[in-house]
Amino acid sequence: MAVEEIVIVGGGIAGVATALALRRVGKKSLVLERWRELRETGSALTLSHNAWCALDALGVGHKLKPHYRLLRTGTVTNLATGATQTQSFPNKDDNGGEEMGSRSVHRTALLEAMAEELPPDSIRFCSKLVSIRTEVLPDSSTIMVLHLDDGAIIKAKAVIGCDGVHSVVAQWLGLASPRDSGRSAVRGLAVYPEGHNFKPGLQQFLLNDVRAGFVPINDTDLYWFVTHPTTPEVREMGRDPELIRRATLEHLVVDFPAEFKVFAQQSEPSSLSWTQLLYRLPWDVLFGQLQRGCVTVAGDAFHPTTPDLGQGACIALEDTVVLARCLAHANSPKDMEQGMARYVAERRWRATWLIIASYISGFVQQGSDGRWTSAVKLFRDLFFYRFVFPWIIRIAQYDCGKLPEV
Repeated sequence: MAVEEIVIVGGGIAGVATALALRRVGKKSLVLERWRELRETGSALTLSHNAWCALDALGVGHKLKPHYRLLRTGTVTNLATGATQTQSFPNKDDNGGEEMGSRSVHRTALLEAMAEELPPDSIRFCSKLVSIRTEVLPDSSTIMVLHLDDGAIIKAKAVIGCDGVHSVVAQWLGLASPRDSGRSAVRGLAVYPEGHNFKPGLQQFLLNDVRAGFVPINDTDLYWFVTHPTTPEVREMGRDPELIRRATLEHLVVDFPAEFKVFAQQSEPSSLSWTQLLYRLPWDVLFGQLQRGCVTVAGDAFHPTTPDLGQGACIALEDTVVLARCLAHANSPKDMEQGMARYVAERRWRATWLIIASYISGFVQQGSDGRWTSAVKLFRDLFFYRFVFPWIIRIAQYDCGKLPEV
């Protein structure tokens, strides 16, 4: 049986981006994707400055930027008080360089822009990883043996887990399971064939412990979301689009602006999703075993976080560039192991800080439970959006660097 050089588990944004980054530095890899085709949960996402730096390093940023609007401002309206605050999104780096900014893009467009840069045989579909074991060869070298749910076996010299929050690779490394934040999110893509009249920019609304928002992607498509406490009523939605639509209309946006009801009604069923918001404890990222031998993780398998700063995909794209740079000159198992160790060392602190910042941002924006609720909301309304959030959001002003020419 042939032994693959590098196997990437998971064909989502992190997995495909990792394959592309490795290809840019001359490394061949095989992506294992569980579904019959490339697919992404959710309809759209917002990519900040740091994500565009990574996409430029991957050589695909220019394919997406012309099709999506630059987000310059946003508003947050407290429906209980009627007060509205304005947010400004930083669009240039500290040196006044290229205007990267934030843009909301279709997930499928991002995935396809990267996948079409890969050779046709780079992705193996219908390949769900079940378990991993090691095998020592006659020459004393160690390889990874991957068992798939269809009984197939794949051997690899190196493995990169990009298989999401419930990562099999992360479990094999010994990482603790992600924690439930107690909140969930409904997302959708409202389509107006004749065009909508909404101005560019992110608009958010707060009411009690629910936060809803929307942002136009282009002239016809509009991305919207509702984050809320996970209750028995909404938990019953599961993955059924019509149940998600009904619960949104009947439970989640009843007291929100009427536009949200229209958004839910205008959304194609395939664009509707409901997700529990999970995160990895910061100390599990800071002190956990994120690499063993020639095995490591990237993206949500590394650092699942709540979406309150919109950085999940952004930091995953950072991962891929840093990982490929660390492996660019790896020509032996020892080189590969040392390169992965350098990657983990470089990414630990940034991932830890992002998880903490995102969790705090969500905790404050949606209020807390118990006796501190009033104090948290007062802090949010008077100080958070004016002074704290502009400082936290600078986490997006980051450049992961370039890939070496190999």
